[in-house]
Amino acid sequence: MQSITATLIAYLHTCHRKLWLHANEIRMEHTSDLVAEGRLIGETSYDRRPEKYTQVEFDGVKIDFYDPHTRTVHEVKRGRAVEVAHRAQVQYYLYKLGQQGISGASGLLEYPDLRRTEPVAPLTVADVQQIRQWETAVLRIIGQPDCPPTINKPLCRRCAYHDLCYAGETP
Repeated sequence: MQSITATLIAYLHTCHRKLWLHANEIRMEHTSDLVAEGRLIGETSYDRRPEKYTQVEFDGVKIDFYDPHTRTVHEVKRGRAVEVAHRAQVQYYLYKLGQQGISGASGLLEYPDLRRTEPVAPLTVADVQQIRQWETAVLRIIGQPDCPPTINKPLCRRCAYHDLCYAGETP
């Protein structure tokens, strides 16, 4: 069985086609200038962070910045809009931390370009149930023999998978 990652959870909330392609090892993020820009923002926005926080990697998740003293996950995002996928990704980190015995952890979504920070509260019982449903949905989607259809939304134009999804179509 494939390991569910926070990236797959985020893609569940963005595009099922992108989720399926990524899970089936068709990766396009390395070709995206927006992904590269987001990575750069994450690496350069908080200069002293690597000294203060710990990178945590376990069980299919990689948390770039975790403060063990306050039990806070910090997730830096480039986005111009606060998206539900970002929140879901952090909630999945909190869920996975809980499975490792770290309860009561919270998160911060940080948008340096927007000068905005969004708190993500510790998970409730209802949140945990919802996350388990997300895992089931991810497994259902990636287990399909065929790739889901395109969704034709405005976000598609800026997606790393755009050229792959819309190859051969006239603009």
